[in-house]
Amino acid sequence: MKKWFMNIRNQQLIVTAAFMLIPVFLLFLFTYLPFFKMLQFSFYEMRYIGRRTFVGLQNFRDVFTRPEIFNSLKLSVYYLIASFVQLALALFFATILSFRIKGGDFFKGLMFFPYLVSGIAIGFIFKFFFTRGFVLDSLLISLGFEQESLPYWLRNTAVNNFMLAGTSVWRYMGQNMVLFIGAIMSVDPQLYEAADIDGASGWDKFWYIMLPSIKTIVVLNLILSITGSISAFEPPYVITNGTFNTGTYFVIMNRMAHELQKVGLASAMAVVLMIIIIVVTMFQRTVFKIFFEADDQGYTFGERRAMKKRQAVFPAAGQGRGAR
Repeated sequence: MKKWFMNIRNQQLIVTAAFMLIPVFLLFLFTYLPFFKMLQFSFYEMRYIGRRTFVGLQNFRDVFTRPEIFNSLKLSVYYLIASFVQLALALFFATILSFRIKGGDFFKGLMFFPYLVSGIAIGFIFKFFFTRGFVLDSLLISLGFEQESLPYWLRNTAVNNFMLAGTSVWRYMGQNMVLFIGAIMSVDPQLYEAADIDGASGWDKFWYIMLPSIKTIVVLNLILSITGSISAFEPPYVITNGTFNTGTYFVIMNRMAHELQKVGLASAMAVVLMIIIIVVTMFQRTVFKIFFEADDQGYTFGERRAMKKRQAVFPAAGQGRGAR
């Protein structure tokens, strides 16, 4: 046995197994085991301490039948719309700032800075920004508006969720912009030169060269933005504490678990959220596969559309792909 341990090859095997087993054990202990316990809890009516009663799928039915929970799912639409606005703005500024312009580095840092600030701190900043008579009202009054004509930005249910979703746009746009800039800078400049020789417009270069070349980062940002919109927590929790119909799914789930001690129902809500995120992610990948991945003949959706348009204008045009 001593000779076996003294063998260098066996020592390497022991060290490798140790370095593998410890992280796997920690991953199982703090990730997979709590996940399976959460699945188990979702079938029970229970508190953190006390008796557990098996209720089957009743908790999952409550997720879609209790008004405060189902309405919180509807609020995700506000943050979903904001995520698309955020990505569009990030891609717009990234396209501009990826080229050398005066003061470009300063603007990159300025737009990325909000992402470095704590979400709790941003919540308190915007809480005072939107409070009646404070920063936003003062700015609008200085522009000629009367305070009586201004709504209560955090109480008026017609505007408060737009305000809260806007804080997410302000915070995360810079992060997405930096990711887009890194991807755009990796595009081969010779593609742009060839497009200029062919007389392509700026939109053609963006749609047929830049966007397909950075599709991986676009998909990544979409997944992060949409999953983040579904699980929005910090803005409504810090700014309004979920009052005045601003409680998102995560805020209500936190309330069920920690304030009302409905652990089983909160666990069911977490499982439903996981399923929604998986479905949305699969849908995104399918859409991008249709639009940006090449088919069996090597054509993307955009190239096929361009060919049909060209053939409609020039019916006698050749069908071949031609030299590249």
